[in-house]
Amino acid sequence: MADYERVLHDSHRDLARGKTFAERLHLDLMLLLPLLILMVGGLVVLYSASSADWGTVGRQGRNQMVALVAMLVVAQFRVETYRRWAPIIYFLGLGLLVAVPLVGVGAKGAQRWLSLGVVRFQPSELMKLAMPLMVAWWYSRYSIPPRPLPLLGSLLVVVLPAALIVIQPDLGTSLLVAASGLFVIFMAGVSWLYIAAAVVLFVASVWPAWLFLMKDYQKQRVLTLLDPESDKLGAGWNIIQSKTAIGSGGWQGKGWLSGTQSHLDFLPESQTDFIIAVLAEEFGLRGVLILLALYLLVIVRGFWISINAQSSFGRLLASAITLTFFVYVFVNMGMVAGILPVVGVPLPLVSFGGTSMVTLMLGFGILMAISTEKRVIKS
Repeated sequence: MADYERVLHDSHRDLARGKTFAERLHLDLMLLLPLLILMVGGLVVLYSASSADWGTVGRQGRNQMVALVAMLVVAQFRVETYRRWAPIIYFLGLGLLVAVPLVGVGAKGAQRWLSLGVVRFQPSELMKLAMPLMVAWWYSRYSIPPRPLPLLGSLLVVVLPAALIVIQPDLGTSLLVAASGLFVIFMAGVSWLYIAAAVVLFVASVWPAWLFLMKDYQKQRVLTLLDPESDKLGAGWNIIQSKTAIGSGGWQGKGWLSGTQSHLDFLPESQTDFIIAVLAEEFGLRGVLILLALYLLVIVRGFWISINAQSSFGRLLASAITLTFFVYVFVNMGMVAGILPVVGVPLPLVSFGGTSMVTLMLGFGILMAISTEKRVIKS
């Protein structure tokens, strides 16, 4: 209630001082505009990828509206509010992850969802935000750069949910969730000696993980990355078809709705994980470069917000959200281009999906709250 009254008070004060509509709503237009362009462009590509299915486009449009409303709501709260609520959000997400193997819903050999009757969601998506919130809160309580004991505590915060997500099994999401927390630790100024030790430990654990932790289908993804031609009609099919689609687009592409790989059903998951292959085939390299330019604008603006944040919590959180967004883009493009294993990461704001879209926009809403905190304090 106090936060709600504060929002109303600030809105009346800002109106009296002649602030713009965007400023009164705590919106960062330099961040919002490329996000909106990406969303609209995503609908255009999705229309083609779905073979001109207006139903699919309409559902994605509804997903986008829900995500925008969620972004607007979370942008209204002070950064201090998120700092206070970070542990509660984290342990709520942890509890939901524990519930997944007990009462979760399974699909395609994995149990990753919880059902609330009318809606089904992945608790692991919540952890993509809860993780950096919690680790940033952790370091807001201690001096930085991190000392050994706080560092060990933050690593425990990272490992617990990542391990719960691995057993679903969902290795790709587990790595992304862990990365969102590790980014906070890195930005907190952890010693390069610790980083070197972590790299050595990671390299040493690769072989035991391959032997005892990774499942057969996960091993197959790695082997397919190394030699997709070894199983052209099986495990290598996705990569071969996506690379064919990307290469056939050339510089200017075949034209909207004129792609053959997706329209003739050669390209798998064309609406989700491999949607950038549709874009590359129809709009060519120049279309991909425009997409990359928009992503770059978002990333640069995110780092600018991080640099200008008013607190260590805000700086760590903003940088982690921005770096995590970069990883989403890099991993999706890398796996579609055949330089990374296929791990089921959608292309941010372009691929079809509801939960991932809402999670991303919640993160950008927090970024806007951090961005506008400076103006609120100065006013």
